[in-house]
Amino acid sequence: MTDNTQNTHEPAAPAAAQQARPGYAMLRVYAKNCSLETPDSPAIFRTPWKPELKVSFSNHSTLVEKSREDAPQQIDTYEVVLRVTVTCKVGEQTAFICEVNQAGLFALTGIKNQEEIDVILGAIAPNTLFPYAREAVASFVNRGSFPALNLQPVDFIQLYRARRMQALKQAQAAAQAEKKDEPVA
Repeated sequence: MTDNTQNTHEPAAPAAAQQARPGYAMLRVYAKNCSLETPDSPAIFRTPWKPELKVSFSNHSTLVEKSREDAPQQIDTYEVVLRVTVTCKVGEQTAFICEVNQAGLFALTGIKNQEEIDVILGAIAPNTLFPYAREAVASFVNRGSFPALNLQPVDFIQLYRARRMQALKQAQAAAQAEKKDEPVA
């Protein structure tokens, strides 16, 4: 009988070094709040189906647990919530309003740069959560006995970049406006 208590195939040092690298990990994915409203049912089911969809997204993050400053490894845990709202109208009638708040817990290890944190929480995490939200929307709409709804993929990283560029332009415009208002000495 052989003794399998020692694993000589993997040295312990690389595992410890890998554990200390900065990065992020998704700890959990969960539905925070979901709803399907069908305000004009059952009348909507007798209406010819020519839907107009409006889809909106938003996300926010909350620090859940911060590492102590003296901890050997800084691991901060954030909850990120991606809200997807789909409103479907047929003419003047509202067929349904589906809202899914898909959430996830994300651990950020050794990341101190605020810009990196913002990219992870504002772009990468929503990109990760979207397939779950997309499936939940499709399931709710199907349970409401409406035709299948498959939301198109969304690139939250590109949306994040566009928001950042817009914010920079607004800041530059505000700085220009302040410069014009300064009295000349």
